[in-house]
Amino acid sequence: MTTRWGIAATGGMAAAFATDLALVPDAELAFVGSRTPERAAEFAGRFSATGSGTYRELLAADLDVVYIATPHPQHHALALAAIEAGVPVLVEKAFTATLAGAREVVDAARAAGLFCMEAMWTRFQPAVVRAKELIDAGEIGEPLLVQADFGAERVYDPSSRLFDLSLGGGSVLDLGVYPISLAQHVLGRPDRVTITGTTYPNGADRSAAIHLAHDDGRAAALVCTLAAQTPGRAVVVGTEGSVELVPPFHHAQRLVVRRSGGDPEELELPATGTGYSHQAVEVQRCLAEGLTESPTMPLDDTLDVQWVLAECLDQLGIEIGEGTVEV
Repeated sequence: MTTRWGIAATGGMAAAFATDLALVPDAELAFVGSRTPERAAEFAGRFSATGSGTYRELLAADLDVVYIATPHPQHHALALAAIEAGVPVLVEKAFTATLAGAREVVDAARAAGLFCMEAMWTRFQPAVVRAKELIDAGEIGEPLLVQADFGAERVYDPSSRLFDLSLGGGSVLDLGVYPISLAQHVLGRPDRVTITGTTYPNGADRSAAIHLAHDDGRAAALVCTLAAQTPGRAVVVGTEGSVELVPPFHHAQRLVVRRSGGDPEELELPATGTGYSHQAVEVQRCLAEGLTESPTMPLDDTLDVQWVLAECLDQLGIEIGEGTVEV
């Protein structure tokens, strides 16, 4: 059975997703929506979508699910509009700009009985899936620590989405969400968050060192920055070994498993396409089975991650609100 997809937005993330969607069996890009119909039409032509138009026309189209790829503060309004229209949603990460906004979307989806998932694509890549399986099976004992970094060198431009606070700019929401989500995936929600960071002249966060502490002593040490390229390494340390997601961890193709007293084991686990296809496969599986949440990326996990993000921004003194979208 073919799954009819809609995409909201026409930027880089939308293009990356559309490219990989073409690799997913039984997936059809049926409609592209944008604030600017001309851009939607151009995007639709580029990726062979059946239709295009405004966001209102997108949500009125005959679709099975909509992928929301706008800047973070616009996710909230579009997701709520889609849910109100009865359309399941895959919402790009960070899920929303605020914890309150995330809770509102989650509550609306659950009340409507509609499928909703955060597009944390890394959780569905073969290397990350295998790493989690090994950890859950006790291959490295009890997981104690997570170390991860994600940095990209970007020239400061206050007019760019990456640095514009009104569009959810800054390193925490754009890059920090990856290591935070990985730590949550392995260790669960922390009890305390401590962050130290630097900011740009407009107040957007440039770099952050994040410590996630659990009352039982488990912890995560995470780094994100827009000021420099970092290795992109992630390691989960357990009582009997470790698992390393070989850089870049958010798009890992290889694992190194180190067990106490043994030689390192390397596993090659390439992704299909750029790696976005795997989350689309999961969405289609959930829809076919009548699930309203993904067992791999459940909404409670999303809310845990959003809580950490909110704590980080609050401690840095950064205020980002939800935006408005004409639907």
